[in-house]
Amino acid sequence: MIYEIRTYGVKVGSLGEVEKRYGEAYEHRKKYSELAAFFHTEIGPLNEIIHIWKYESVDDRAKVRAAAAKDANWPPKIQEFITTMSVEIVVPFPFAPEPKPGTYGPYYEFRYYTFRAGTLPDTMKRWEAKLPGRLGLSPVALVGHVEFGTANKFIHIWPYPTLDARVATRKKAVAEGLWPPGGGADSLLTQATKIVMPSAFSPMQ
Repeated sequence: MIYEIRTYGVKVGSLGEVEKRYGEAYEHRKKYSELAAFFHTEIGPLNEIIHIWKYESVDDRAKVRAAAAKDANWPPKIQEFITTMSVEIVVPFPFAPEPKPGTYGPYYEFRYYTFRAGTLPDTMKRWEAKLPGRLGLSPVALVGHVEFGTANKFIHIWPYPTLDARVATRKKAVAEGLWPPGGGADSLLTQATKIVMPSAFSPMQ
């Protein structure tokens, strides 16, 4: 299983129209494959939309996208609003829960870490040991490493019902020794975070 994370910057003031057009077009697109989630940024880099697509494999992605491209209703007519585009293919950690539709948020924290080359196996080992305890406090929507895109990077997405719940959960995780996984600071190079919220048609809310 792979997840394609597409991040588009859009013009200031256009987000409402972009989401409207995307949602309408998605009604035609989802017969080929369904979104895992669709978000817009709330805190961090503003005027971004993030769509996450689930595929069985890279070959499956190519076949689905080729079929969808023949549909007159796809892609959505939002080209006039797009300022930037980036695409990353993420392979989920094998021990992490599979992303599923449902209400978990509405606040989702995207955390992006880059790590020293060659340290991914150790990172995954430490996460596998600690993640079950952390999941006892709150769920994770997706965690995996970037296979195509920015090298030596992994992404984890955490939903929270409120921003206060995020703070309280993170404090409790540290206080109880549940999180973060220890011993990995030397392998990390950069860390970034942003808070996003789901669009009305997102399978994850």
